[in-house]
Amino acid sequence: MKAILLILGFIIMTILANSQSTKSFYDFKTTTIDGQPFDLSTLKGKKVLVVNTASKCGNTPQYEQLEQLFQKYGGDKFTIIGFPANNFLSQEPGTNAQIKEFCTKNYGVTFPMMSKISVKGKDQDPIYQWLTSLDENGVMDAPVKWNFQKFMIDESGNLVGMVAPGTSPMTDKIVNWIEGASK
Repeated sequence: MKAILLILGFIIMTILANSQSTKSFYDFKTTTIDGQPFDLSTLKGKKVLVVNTASKCGNTPQYEQLEQLFQKYGGDKFTIIGFPANNFLSQEPGTNAQIKEFCTKNYGVTFPMMSKISVKGKDQDPIYQWLTSLDENGVMDAPVKWNFQKFMIDESGNLVGMVAPGTSPMTDKIVNWIEGASK
C-alpha cells in the first residue's frame, strides 16, 4: 500500500511539474516584417488570431476577410498576426519587403505582419513548434496543413482552438470566440 501511494504521489508530482512547465504564447519573441524585434508578451490581455500566410495561394483572398475582422474587432481586446511562410508549393517566394508591399497594395492589410518564417519541417519556427505540438502547448496537436491555418490564442496566452486553412476567417467559430460567446 505504501509503495502504491509513493508511485501515485510521483505520478501526480510529474503531471503537476509538466503542466507548470508549459509555455504560453507570451514566452516568445519574433521579428516584424520591417525587421523590428517584437515581444509577444506585449499582447497580454488580447485575444490573438495567428495565421500563416502566402501571396500566391488559392486562400490568399482571405487577407481581405482577415483585414475586415481586424477592422471590426482589432484594438485593446483582439489582434491578428500574420506569419508569411513558403512551406507549401513555394507560394510565398518574396522577400519581407515584397510581401509587405503585396499585402498593403492588394488587400490594404493593417494588422501586424511578421517576418517570413517556416511553419513546418526541420527549420520550423519555435512559435509554430509551440502552436502545433500538444507536448509544447498542452492543448492539441495541430500540424499546419496549408497556408492560412488559423490559431486562436486567449487573453492569457493559451492556445484555445484552430481553424482549418480553407475556412473563412469570418466563420462563426472565430467571430463567436472574439465576441466572447464561446471559446
